[in-house]
Amino acid sequence: MNKIRVGSVNYLNTKPLEYGLKKPPIIERIKLIEDYPARLADMLIQNKIDVGLVPVAAIPALPEYHIVGDYCIGADGEVASVCLFSEVPVEKIEKIYLDYQSRTSVALLKWLIKKSWNHQPEFMEAKDEQYINEIKGATAGLVIGNRALVQRKISPYIYDLGLAWKKVTGLPFVFAAWVSMKKLPGDFISLFNNANALGLEHLDEIVAATPFDIYDLKEYYTNHISYVLDENKRKAMQKFLEFIK
Repeated sequence: MNKIRVGSVNYLNTKPLEYGLKKPPIIERIKLIEDYPARLADMLIQNKIDVGLVPVAAIPALPEYHIVGDYCIGADGEVASVCLFSEVPVEKIEKIYLDYQSRTSVALLKWLIKKSWNHQPEFMEAKDEQYINEIKGATAGLVIGNRALVQRKISPYIYDLGLAWKKVTGLPFVFAAWVSMKKLPGDFISLFNNANALGLEHLDEIVAATPFDIYDLKEYYTNHISYVLDENKRKAMQKFLEFIK
């Protein structure tokens, strides 16, 4: 039997979802491939993976898509690891570097700047990690993932995109979801769902096995990242996709 290629994100926030994926019985049916979100979207389009935890903003580029299972990387308010960082208030920002690892966060930031913050800074496409060193003066930066948790200790102004979206819409937000471009077997989806759920039952174990003194991971996993893709999050996901058309 050919193994189903599963593309997952190599960030701290996916560890609870990956916990069960690395154990039987699902591990016997999958090949787990890790990369950053924007690259996973490309890998799905190029048929290098069968299902991936891809940025929601990448969905419109897919010729066909299926949401797989009931789990995601979401937030219902402050997400902590998707933020605009600056040394000055948002109204004084002149340039913003955009994280090259992200698509959803970039689209969300541009929407917030236009619809909520009523500001028109210059956007700069970051090419590599060095852009974070340019976050100074009137130049800000969008940073996601583990690097954002580190940046929280550095930048005096932090604009959390999950919280900003919640304030404007009253809805939670979905940054990434498990997506395939073809229908997957029902028995596999059931196993996959159970595997995703397993880590949420072992958060203390995951935290203990993940040394990270920059941020409280138990707080992060329980109060910031919201993993269940419920109806409210599905509604929010569709609204976001309509906004960025």
